[in-house]
Amino acid sequence: MDLDSLSILLIWTAIAVYAGAFIAFAFDLAARSRFATDSKVAAYEPALAGAAVGGSGVASGTLSSPRDEQALSGEASKPRRFIMARIGMSLTVLGFLFHLAAAVLRGVAAGRVPWANMYEFAMMGTLLIIAVFIAVNVWMELRYLGTFIVGLVVVLLGGAATSFYVEVVPLMDPLKSIWLIIHVFVASLSTAFFGLAFALSVLQLMQGRRERLVKAAAENTGPRFLDTLPNATKLESLAYQFVTVGFIFWTFTLIAGSIWAQESWGRYWGFDVKETWTFIIWVLYAGYIHARATRGWRGTRSAWLSIVGFAAVIFNFTIVNMFFKGLHAYSGL
Repeated sequence: MDLDSLSILLIWTAIAVYAGAFIAFAFDLAARSRFATDSKVAAYEPALAGAAVGGSGVASGTLSSPRDEQALSGEASKPRRFIMARIGMSLTVLGFLFHLAAAVLRGVAAGRVPWANMYEFAMMGTLLIIAVFIAVNVWMELRYLGTFIVGLVVVLLGGAATSFYVEVVPLMDPLKSIWLIIHVFVASLSTAFFGLAFALSVLQLMQGRRERLVKAAAENTGPRFLDTLPNATKLESLAYQFVTVGFIFWTFTLIAGSIWAQESWGRYWGFDVKETWTFIIWVLYAGYIHARATRGWRGTRSAWLSIVGFAAVIFNFTIVNMFFKGLHAYSGL
């Protein structure tokens, strides 16, 4: 078995482990739903019972103080450890190690950085999405994003391994540049931050809808696991932070790409279809940041801008590379 064949085996192993992590994170959301329901029942049952028997500390079904509520609710006041989330994160780290080993072996087999065609870019881009997700969880609790992030990676990496795989071939002349290392890596890193912002924006829409319905109908609707997540405002703030970081890297991607174009083709900008779509993505995210910061676009509108921006990133990577002709014809397909 040569190094590239071993790399493929490790990629499929990583996909299988990520699938296991996705299942664990899905069970975590189910556990969060059950915990949210049990907490609400535990908080209200003592109040209803006290109202029925005229118990001390309860008047007309209302608890006399927050301290009484905590004492009576029992399980609701205990810290909750979401075991399935920890299992999911452990499997994600394990899958990342297989994924990283596969990328390294592909690079060794090729004798260059492993991001010179669509298959390799997908391998590297999804690797960085997982890397950023793991790194962020070191200092911020975002394991509730596991289902969305790991599920996205399973789909993208599995699709790339199935449809985009090509054997190792020598680099075309325009790719023999230091800018291949810099430009494509930074673009991949930017995509990772946009991916996390996308997941947060999807959750923001779900949480925002739930909060509006609760306010209008005074009853809890929507998936119960949302009760254990930050509110829509906090989710939006986190998404904005990730978009801002990703936007900085994407701006550098545009600049580095222009310098590389001058080196390879003798012009900084030529409205090639890939260049144009890269600029469209920049405009979308610039609009998101500007509208949220200066125009007061908050809530649903900002979330949809973030989602549309990431959809444009995926469109640029897949449809543009596969079906549009231009100077950036490096898909390898």
